Amino acid sequence: MEILVCVKRVPSTGGRIVLTPDGQEIDTRYLGFTVSPHEECAVEEAVRIVEGQGGSSAVLTLGPIAAEEQLRDAMAVGIDRAILLETDGREFDPIATSAAIVETVRAQEAARGPFDLILFGNEAADTGDFQVGIRVAVALDRPVVTGIKSLALRDGAAFARREAAGGGWETYDVPLPAVVSVKEGLNLPRYPSVPGRLRAKRKEVERVQPAWSQNGSVKVGLRLPEEDGARVEILGRGPEAASSVVDLLVRIGVIAS
Repeated sequence: MEILVCVKRVPSTGGRIVLTPDGQEIDTRYLGFTVSPHEECAVEEAVRIVEGQGGSSAVLTLGPIAAEEQLRDAMAVGIDRAILLETDGREFDPIATSAAIVETVRAQEAARGPFDLILFGNEAADTGDFQVGIRVAVALDRPVVTGIKSLALRDGAAFARREAAGGGWETYDVPLPAVVSVKEGLNLPRYPSVPGRLRAKRKEVERVQPAWSQNGSVKVGLRLPEEDGARVEILGRGPEAASSVVDLLVRIGVIAS
């Protein structure tokens, strides 16, 4: 079983987001970087499949040289090798990103044989794009299933399930090779061990320099939504606050007047 996982380096969502003065980028000077929880689950699933069925796994990302950090994190939990599509820092839109991935997949498969499964996170944690996995599947003429929270491979097929409206499940049976985008909850990702990090540090990262092209989609600028203010009201101290608490509960409809 040969598996490729595609991840994206994104700012840590727990930090305060600030834009650059020109409003074109997120100011990342004081932010850490990570991949989305969806992609962490995709990495974990690839490792589990190879552990159970044999084969090998690779992780790929498109980004600046600093994105090696996320590739090594994936190798530290068990991914075999890494591919960096190295950019000069410019943001690739979904069309350019998918084109770069498709070109690299074709080159990798020509040299090493086909990937049975290509895994994506369901959407990018920073831009919310859902397109890349689907565009890659269409360009490679492979079946694609999105939003997956259960996955099994057997008899040359992928059996995938995703949550449906109303609380049920949709089940898909697609032939391999296939493209699947997964959601958080598919599994519980493991943490990299110290020996795993040491092994990952020694591994080579294959570098590819994709061509950048403008595809008609032009970013005008970014805008931060206004923050919701917080207000604290002190109703009193000790027993004398009881009547104020009752008035508040009546006002918000918790108890009848």
